[in-house]
Amino acid sequence: MTQRTVYVNGDYVAEQDAKVSVFDRGFLLADGVYEVSSVLDGKLIDFSGHMQRLKRSAGELEITLPWDDDTLLEIHRELIRCNALEEGMVYLQLTRGSAGDREFGYPDSTTPPTLVLFTQSKALVDSHSGSEGIRVATQPDWRWMRRDIKTTQLLYPAMAKMAAKAAGADDAWLVENGVVTEGASNNAWILTHEGVLVTRELSHAILPGITRAVVLEIAEVLSLQVEARAFSVLEAHNARECFVTSASSFVTPVIAIDAVSINDGRPGEVTRTLRRAYIEESRRRAI
Repeated sequence: MTQRTVYVNGDYVAEQDAKVSVFDRGFLLADGVYEVSSVLDGKLIDFSGHMQRLKRSAGELEITLPWDDDTLLEIHRELIRCNALEEGMVYLQLTRGSAGDREFGYPDSTTPPTLVLFTQSKALVDSHSGSEGIRVATQPDWRWMRRDIKTTQLLYPAMAKMAAKAAGADDAWLVENGVVTEGASNNAWILTHEGVLVTRELSHAILPGITRAVVLEIAEVLSLQVEARAFSVLEAHNARECFVTSASSFVTPVIAIDAVSINDGRPGEVTRTLRRAYIEESRRRAI
């Protein structure tokens, strides 16, 4: 098996040689943020949006980001080249670094941040979930209250996904006060029987999805009516169509929620149209 090349703090190394300090705050305290940029035909999708969100996340946590977009773009492209990646993702993780010991207080400005990037090959366009849809199970949203920051503290989303799988589903939708916040690793959408697309409004409650933003642009071009608001689980059960959006799954149909079939258990036509349009637009914009 070919070993991946991984970027660690300025060096491109074989994955088995990629190391960070045991005192790194990302390891000890989940004190870090991350981004995932998808790759199609060897090119990056929505890169500018992901870098803007990275800067926002780092700024919200007061983590230094000493690399500009051009430098980060070159790192991404070099990893794509080194790993001959045609389709998949590039993961970037930025932590506050290591001050050489374990302390709750932030280290001073002389402590350099840690930057790690790696690639993951994955079928994004011709995926089974993209064509056939997924089943989701609702789980309580027990995460912290700053979900708008894309942090590396992903234990509860992992727990929610495992609970959903135990219930016979593929993924989880998280519910708080009776309404859906988002998926465990994606943004949630419904299409009402009146033809209105509904997705949660931006706030501290959800991650501002980059794919979500592009799909909103596409919906406008397609003259689809959109409402940014919360929706209940019951409203989702009764929806005409449901889907999720994320960098690693694009637009993915949801064909059942808590064993309640959506659109007779088939991907809906509007969802399929949005998925096709997103892939087409992504290829056009890719860099």
